[in-house]
Amino acid sequence: MTRAQRRELDAMLRKEAQGFVPLPIEQMRQGFAAMMAQFPVSADVRRTPTELAGRPALLVEPVGSAHEARPGTILYFHGGSFALGSPDTALVNTANLVRRTGVRAISLDYRLAPEHPFPAAIEDCLAAYRALLDAGTDPASIVFAGDSAGGGLSVTTSLAARDAGLPMPAAIIAFSPGVDTTRTGRSMTTKQGIDPYFTPEGMAYTAEMYLAGQDPAQPLLSPAVYADLTGLPPMLLQVGTNELLLDDAVRLAARATEAEVDVVLDITAGVPHVFQAFDGTLALDEAGQALDRAALFLTQHLGAPVG
Repeated sequence: MTRAQRRELDAMLRKEAQGFVPLPIEQMRQGFAAMMAQFPVSADVRRTPTELAGRPALLVEPVGSAHEARPGTILYFHGGSFALGSPDTALVNTANLVRRTGVRAISLDYRLAPEHPFPAAIEDCLAAYRALLDAGTDPASIVFAGDSAGGGLSVTTSLAARDAGLPMPAAIIAFSPGVDTTRTGRSMTTKQGIDPYFTPEGMAYTAEMYLAGQDPAQPLLSPAVYADLTGLPPMLLQVGTNELLLDDAVRLAARATEAEVDVVLDITAGVPHVFQAFDGTLALDEAGQALDRAALFLTQHLGAPVG
C-alpha cells in the first residue's frame, strides 16, 4: 500500500481544484479535453479512426511490446458527465486495458448533451453493440467497459440490450460509474469537500443538460436505485473513497447481488474519481494494480459461454 503516493496525488489535485463556476458547454469541453491530454498514452497501442453504427469511433489495438494480440473486443464508453469527452479523452484508460490484455478496443463517440439529451447516448451505445452482433461478432467475445458516465453506460446499455432481446456481452467493467442521477447516495453528502474533482452543484449543472426535464427516477437514468439487474453479465465496479459517486457503485453492487448477478466491488481508499488514469503518473501504484485486476477480470470472462 502506498499511502504517501495517494496523499501526494490528493494534495496536487486540491492545489489545482477550483470551485464550481457554470461555463458555456464548449468551454467546458475544451477544458476537459485539455486536462485529459496531460495523461500519457502508452506507445504499445495503435489508434485508428473508424466508424460504428454511423458514429465516429476509435479503434485501439495492441502493438510492439504489448501482450500478444488475442481475440475479442472491448466496446469502450468514455466519461464526461454525458456532456463532455470523446474517445480521445478516454484514451489513457482504453489504451491501458488494451496493452494489459492484448484485446482490441473500439471506443465510441456517442452523442452528447445538451444537444442530444437522454436517451441519445444509450441509443448510440446500443446501436454500436447491435452493429457488432450483426457483423457476426460472438457476444461472448465482447466486453463493455467505461469510466464515469461511460461506466454508467456500460450498465444501462446492457439493460437496454437485455430489454431488446439481445444476448448479453461477456462482462462489464466500470471505473467510477455514474449510475444514479437522483444523486441520493450518502457519499454525495459525506464526500463533499473530499472529492477533489466534483461538487454537487457542478454535477447538477451537467445532469440538467442530460435529463432535459425528464424524471431521473427511472432504471436507465438511475440503475443503482431503480433497475432490475436480472440477467446482466458479470461486472467489475472500481471506485475510490474520495468520490461523491462512491455510493453509486456500492448500491449498484448491492442491486446486482439481489439479482443474482456476479459482481466484484473493488474499492480503493484515498483515491479520486477514475484514479486508474494515474497509472504511471506520480507513480500511483494503486492505479496500475487496479488496472491489473480489471485486465484479469476481462480475460477470465472473455470467451466464456454467455448466460
